[in-house]
Amino acid sequence: MWEFEHSEEGKSSKRALWALYSDVKTWPEWDEGIEWVRLDGEFREGTSGTIKPAGQDQLPFRLTSVTVDGGFSDETEIPGAGVTIGFKHTIESAGEGQCRITHHVSIFGPGAESLAPEIGPGMAEGIPETMRSLLKMAQARRG
Repeated sequence: MWEFEHSEEGKSSKRALWALYSDVKTWPEWDEGIEWVRLDGEFREGTSGTIKPAGQDQLPFRLTSVTVDGGFSDETEIPGAGVTIGFKHTIESAGEGQCRITHHVSIFGPGAESLAPEIGPGMAEGIPETMRSLLKMAQARRG
């Protein structure tokens, strides 16, 4: 298994961050690594969808846990590769008017030992900037 985690703090409300997380149509606005996302139902545990990473084929994903104003997790199985990519996004209060967001990504499955070193570092590289973009957008929408 391969794992990476990064946290950022900024001026934002949990509600503003949650509004962006739970509206998948906004994901490409704060994550340049995503072209589009479609969800086949409500933003809740067990709902499936399709995500189109930039420059790649579309992939199915599933929400594995959802906590309103607290975060969510999702998993994307890479067809034929023997790996699943899991994301966990959390929102925490970090003092008055401040929030801390943490993005944790893991790559696991029978093919992870060989494939994770190839794809993991590239995924990890963009996460800090994605998180800063998310915080900036949440702050702008808050007021």
